[in-house]
Amino acid sequence: MTTKIPKPPGLPLLGNISDVDPSNTWVSLQKLWEKYGDIFKITVLGHDIVFIGNIALCEEVCDEKRFRKFVGGPIVEIRKAVHASLFTAFADEPIWGVHHRILAPNLTPTAAAEHFHEIRDIAAELTAKWRDFGNGATVSVIDELNRLDLETTTQCFFGRRLHGLTGVEHPMIRAMDQATGEAMKRPTRPKLVNWLLHQSRFDKDCNTMRQYAAECLQYRKDNPTDRKDLLHAMMNAKDPETGKAMDETQIIDEMVSMPIGSSTAPCVIASAIYYLLQNTECISKAREEIDSVISDGDLTSEHLDKLPYCAGIVRESLRLSAAAPGFNIEPLPGTKGPVLLGEGKYQVPATQTMIIVLHGVNRDPAVFEEPEKFKPERMVGDAFDRLPEGAKKWFGNGKRVCIGKHYAWIWNVITLVTLLKHVDFEMADPAYELKQDGWFNLRPVGFDVKIKPRRS
Repeated sequence: MTTKIPKPPGLPLLGNISDVDPSNTWVSLQKLWEKYGDIFKITVLGHDIVFIGNIALCEEVCDEKRFRKFVGGPIVEIRKAVHASLFTAFADEPIWGVHHRILAPNLTPTAAAEHFHEIRDIAAELTAKWRDFGNGATVSVIDELNRLDLETTTQCFFGRRLHGLTGVEHPMIRAMDQATGEAMKRPTRPKLVNWLLHQSRFDKDCNTMRQYAAECLQYRKDNPTDRKDLLHAMMNAKDPETGKAMDETQIIDEMVSMPIGSSTAPCVIASAIYYLLQNTECISKAREEIDSVISDGDLTSEHLDKLPYCAGIVRESLRLSAAAPGFNIEPLPGTKGPVLLGEGKYQVPATQTMIIVLHGVNRDPAVFEEPEKFKPERMVGDAFDRLPEGAKKWFGNGKRVCIGKHYAWIWNVITLVTLLKHVDFEMADPAYELKQDGWFNLRPVGFDVKIKPRRS
């Protein structure tokens, strides 16, 4: 006999619509996980959604012989901006395979590593900017890192500098935030309300994002180069299986998708800085490693594998922050229901949408001792290798895993090491406690630090 999946009490007809704040969906789900545990469900306007919050169940529903990514809700809404891109394509859209076969060779670990110098040098520009601010200047960590991320991603993937580390913030950053936020909220409202009150703003933000991509594409046309970057592949490569190339609309689709995807990386490093300031002994350990390996020289690509503790900080920050907060799963088409989960303990219908809540998965006490504590050493060497695969789903799962995960990884490590090597941080508000919000990512809110050049 199966166990009933727990759920909060709901309202007639509306169900649990009041249990999830559409302005901060993921934090609402965190609170529900804290109350209801490893698996729970809610009903919204007659539709059930099941949420997964531990590692064993996460591993089970990530089995691609039984389940696949579900494209629905906010992901469908953001197709207004990116159409059938790698992130948003439905499982039965052949265009996903075409784009993936064209782009994937340019996002392998080796290909990502070729951007090392660009990532490092642009990060160094940020620390130089901060040095010019003088001792004790206060900055918004996430705002500064968002600028760095867009600048670096645009240069590495599309070969164009925006010069956006200073001056007015590039409009792409605000448009991404507003458009993804609106995409999260639209499924919770009647379509007429969306159209009457919110469509104009959504259209404008989607157009701003596409304009960013169109300008980068036109820049490449106006400035031919022998760069063999991601944009070069999109403009010139053909799918080896079908022989198809990407047209200009499809190129712009993927050019918009890439910064949306990479926007989780600033959230990781901003969170890392917060966790480090709460655990200053970890800063000392990281700097001992950095100083021992790099000394007074410049960071090189050869150094990266010699900085395991810094890598552990990134992984532990990925775990605790859940910067990419979750992903959607459904049983494969043709599955006969009910579908059993947890060795037969639970059952769901054969068409059930499930959402993995990484805030809960990443805090599974069956795997992580003292799961709320920041312990980078658990993410280093054999300790990390022994973790189950369900504890490492920070970039998604299977064939639909984040295609830019290798680039995101080296961006995170290089940025963290650069900041720790050159900058001293202090909480602007010593009483600040971590607050998060976000849409397709989770970021620290209201987190400011005082910065100054690091004392040698």
